[in-house]
Amino acid sequence: MGGFGKRMRITNVRIPGTDRIEDVTVEITGDGGRIAEVAPADRSPIRGGNTTVGTATSAGDISRTADTAAEVIDAEGRWIIPGLWDGHTHFTQWASTFGRLDLLRAGSAGEAMAMLRDHLKTLRRSPAGLSPDAIVVGMRFRHSLWSDADQPTLAMIDEASGDQPVALSSADMHCGWVNSAAARMLGVHVGDSGLVGELEWFDAYAKLDDASGAEQLRLIETAERDAASKGVVGICDYEMADTIGQWTARFAHGIDLLRVRVGMYPEYLERAVEAHRHGGDEIPHSHGLARITTLKLISDGSLNTRSAYCSHPYTGIVPPTRGTMSYKPEEIERYMKLASDNGFDVACHAIGDEANSIVLDAFEHTGAAGAVEHAQLLKPEDVERFARLDLTASIQPQHAVDDRDVIPRYWADMIRDDGLMPYAFRSLHDAGVPLRFGSDAPVAVLDPWVAIAAAVYRTGDERPADDSAQTLDVRTAIAASAFGRGTRVAAGDPADLVLLDADPFAAGGPNGSAQALRNMPVAATMCAGRWTYSTL
Repeated sequence: MGGFGKRMRITNVRIPGTDRIEDVTVEITGDGGRIAEVAPADRSPIRGGNTTVGTATSAGDISRTADTAAEVIDAEGRWIIPGLWDGHTHFTQWASTFGRLDLLRAGSAGEAMAMLRDHLKTLRRSPAGLSPDAIVVGMRFRHSLWSDADQPTLAMIDEASGDQPVALSSADMHCGWVNSAAARMLGVHVGDSGLVGELEWFDAYAKLDDASGAEQLRLIETAERDAASKGVVGICDYEMADTIGQWTARFAHGIDLLRVRVGMYPEYLERAVEAHRHGGDEIPHSHGLARITTLKLISDGSLNTRSAYCSHPYTGIVPPTRGTMSYKPEEIERYMKLASDNGFDVACHAIGDEANSIVLDAFEHTGAAGAVEHAQLLKPEDVERFARLDLTASIQPQHAVDDRDVIPRYWADMIRDDGLMPYAFRSLHDAGVPLRFGSDAPVAVLDPWVAIAAAVYRTGDERPADDSAQTLDVRTAIAASAFGRGTRVAAGDPADLVLLDADPFAAGGPNGSAQALRNMPVAATMCAGRWTYSTL
């Protein structure tokens, strides 16, 4: 991608929340383009030209755009915002949901098994059929909301699946429900529950994907196109795999509609350091769209599996438990220092309040930079520590909506008696902590508008907000989805932008609604100076 120096003028765009109409000039450059100018519409010096917006499908389309005369795109009064990011994904697993059994709507173990039986029946009738050597994978069961009398058992999944290997991942991905045939193939131990948890499950799950296969590449491309249709221009990918190798192969195949910040888990970080890689290194074939940036570290478990590490016991759990830590504090600090010394930032998963305290200690002791991922339950004094340590709170607002009935089931005593704070979005923001929104896809859908609506309205149904004191205004929520670019496109920014058919500030304002914000109509998405999605 050489330097081009061509320009595109997008005229008649509206600024959300105002009556202003402006023109935005995009300069196509060797690094993908940047916003050259934002000016009142009546100053536009370019008239005529090509007013058709096409859909670029690869980095090579930049050169074709650059070879034409300067374009003028009439946005016809549509609203413009910076391109949106998803700050926490497991992208291979998310892409796989486009072709796997989704158990999110199962209300009990029995319902999940009925869905599994139907899925297996459909697969048997398909041209490919079923193979006893291939594991059938399902996603997103939420047993934390099922009754105690209808929880997973090994006998139940064995009866539903027979000799066909089956592995089902929980919605939070911190445990799997595995039948005997799959357990033998994966080399895991299953007891009467059929459940495999935490690190053992992470290792087993990594064996389920052929991330370089043709079908997986097709699903990745489908997922990228879907993300672009939501206004997404970039993701942070924390897949539990060789993410460097995965993304190198994807870009080599021309799958390049998104910017990617590539994260690695400790074992992969150690290999990268041994190979003399450093934070900020470019992914081969990505033309500057993807870089190796982050150590992803998991400190504790999750709320839904009752393994998030807390300072007090969970409500109603016998025998009593406070959750578990995945690593000792000194191990967390060792990995953070290794990352920091080699130019990587850190994204450290912490959900329970005690895990958050330990992780904040580790950041303070090592001087590492980065973000705490999730930060779902906090001690009031730790909110201020986030700000003092200049850390980002990388949060997934839809989790607060999904967990609203789980929190009072398992964290009620801690919140009532000990003053702990669940999903403290507003408190973190008011303390000056930068917020970064994501989905943790496939735990929640990869759709920034769903996250924005969850942060503003804190409800996913007809009920009022679960905690109105912790809601955010729409301007703050959109800014948290734009990876530090705020809500206004500005000269000098990368050429990443979104055109909308409605004013998002109105959808999230006094006369708006969660539904209007969740269903925000995206007209076009530009990433690195290319139209990656358009309905124009």
